Amino acid sequence: MTRAVCIVDSDASVRDGLSRVVESAGYEVRRFASVEAFVGGTQALGAACAVVDLADAASETPAIRARLTLVATLVPMIVLSTRDGAHALLAARELGSRAFFRKPVDGAALLDSIGWIQRRSGPG
Repeated sequence: MTRAVCIVDSDASVRDGLSRVVESAGYEVRRFASVEAFVGGTQALGAACAVVDLADAASETPAIRARLTLVATLVPMIVLSTRDGAHALLAARELGSRAFFRKPVDGAALLDSIGWIQRRSGPG
């Protein structure tokens, strides 16, 4: 496993901001502007985890969401959302999320979760 973290968000400014936070902790960042791009290639494989926007995942077709759920079995996911109600938590859980944060996310908390996921996933 690498120290790579995939950032999946359709908003370029969010991708850039999250990337800066993650890179500041020494992780390599792989950026994706869509869930479809994330699940459609091989760049995600072997990553420490993926940080995925729930709204982007929810807007995809059922086939893409199914692929995202499958990828989540190989690449642990952290889901971000602008909403934090029961519906958002359930949707994140259905995607296989290991952690959930409401936007804007606290950078230190996000890095703690990435580190926790990486430690639980084995040596890297």
